[in-house]
Amino acid sequence: MTRALIVIDVQESFRAHPLWETISDPKITRQVDRLVGLARRAGDTVVWVLHSEPGSGGVFDPALGHVRLMDELSRRDGEPLIHKTSHNAFTTTNLQQLLTERGVRELTVCGIRTEQCVETTARLASDLGYQVTFVTDATATNPVPHRDAPAGQSVAELLADPRTLSAEDVVRRTEYALSGRFATIATVDELETSAASRA
Repeated sequence: MTRALIVIDVQESFRAHPLWETISDPKITRQVDRLVGLARRAGDTVVWVLHSEPGSGGVFDPALGHVRLMDELSRRDGEPLIHKTSHNAFTTTNLQQLLTERGVRELTVCGIRTEQCVETTARLASDLGYQVTFVTDATATNPVPHRDAPAGQSVAELLADPRTLSAEDVVRRTEYALSGRFATIATVDELETSAASRA
């Protein structure tokens, strides 16, 4: 097939981070698993991407053991697993080569965080000529602090600051920024309905 699903950073690192309690969808693995099932049934390539910050001492440092898929997800033999050290899934990996070798021209993207690694990957993929579908309800993110917020805010301080952009607003703004420019916005339900109509 010429399609691939790119699952970005749905990893235990986020659960180990204090901000996890503010995540927009703590059950994101359910939506991601539905997309993975759709892709596998269609014979599409499923690519798993993990973010890694070696030597950082933080939750993305592989030495701490959190840089692995969330426990509810399972990768099958033959499904590529790549590790990135940049926000997008292309710059520090062989993702483009992998997709080119498989003849992939259409990408479906999902994962954590909506406006950061997932959006950045979608934008770069579009610039590289891929047709991109951004599955919003299979992404998750956290509230974003105001640019003037003090460094090292606690979760309570972040949530109490009226300037903080809520996770819901982050998702909504990401949809506006991508739609019609870099990606088609879709939901898991819509993709399941479309797959059923083609069957």
